[in-house]
Amino acid sequence: MALDGNWKVDRSDNYEKFMEQMGINVMKRKLGAHDNLKITIQQEGNKFTVKESSTFRSIEIIFMLGVNFEYSLADGTELSGTWNLEGNKLVGKFNRKDNGKELQAFREIVGDELIQTYIYEGVEAKRSFKRV
Repeated sequence: MALDGNWKVDRSDNYEKFMEQMGINVMKRKLGAHDNLKITIQQEGNKFTVKESSTFRSIEIIFMLGVNFEYSLADGTELSGTWNLEGNKLVGKFNRKDNGKELQAFREIVGDELIQTYIYEGVEAKRSFKRV
């Protein structure tokens, strides 16, 4: 799949506003905006392995399309939800465990970039990644 590979964050649009809407404090928002995130994505059928490495943590997430799983964001926010494939786009629907509110996430290739889009309570942010 086109999403497979190693990716490094290149730029972020509206990411700090998104983190603010998520309730992340100002210090963590400032640090999060410069997290130097690297992602490795590997797909084997309906199974995805995603390795995330940043200034703050390294984590490996394994999930199956359409199967609910648990995940914690770098700030400790706990989520439960699923990823599904719609065309060439990964579509994630997650609910926060602390308040039940929905977080949507999308991953897709646009040109030669991996674009991650997040939507929470009407605030949308995008992070663009370059292949490494």
